[in-house]
Amino acid sequence: MNDGYMSILESIGSESPTPGGGTVAALTLAHAHSLAAMVSRLTVGKNKWHEGHLISNLIIDSSIESLDRAISLAKEDSLAFDKVMNSYRMAKSNDEEIESRKLAILQSTIGAAQTPLEIAEEGFKLLSLLPDLARFGNLNAITDLAASSELAYVAVYIASLNVKINVDSMSNEKLDNIQNNTTIILTKSEELIMLIREIVSRRMDS
Repeated sequence: MNDGYMSILESIGSESPTPGGGTVAALTLAHAHSLAAMVSRLTVGKNKWHEGHLISNLIIDSSIESLDRAISLAKEDSLAFDKVMNSYRMAKSNDEEIESRKLAILQSTIGAAQTPLEIAEEGFKLLSLLPDLARFGNLNAITDLAASSELAYVAVYIASLNVKINVDSMSNEKLDNIQNNTTIILTKSEELIMLIREIVSRRMDS
């Protein structure tokens, strides 16, 4: 671990509200992608695991783009919440300022809910690939595959909490749609993680 990694952790642990849970969800997803790529590389390098080569190559081919997306979402989440806080600090000394502030709060809250929805979407995409890697990937790396899937699920779950806290703060159709989409993703992700856990357990016991 280098100083840059420690600096990120110290920033998360500071008294500043950003980076917070949404950013951590995206960083967690980045770790999940990295582990999935590692398991995939350990699979394509062995003829013994030829059944896992197709899914492994798919994961490897998309890993750099997926990692970049996760890191971008980590930054976007912090920026989105900063906009919410800034909107609440706006002046409200007259009717015009009050209306401008209300609009800014609404728009920034929608943005703060949209980013974790996108994190959840990305986590679900990765989880969708992992059952086949769990079935056919290198058995010697099965616990790393399990770790990747658990991290991807946790990223979806944390992201869903961040959506909920923003949606619950006000009533708006766009926010309701974001919540509905997030709920669907979380439900599907729960089904996937249960499936992957079952596959992992079966292969470890074989």
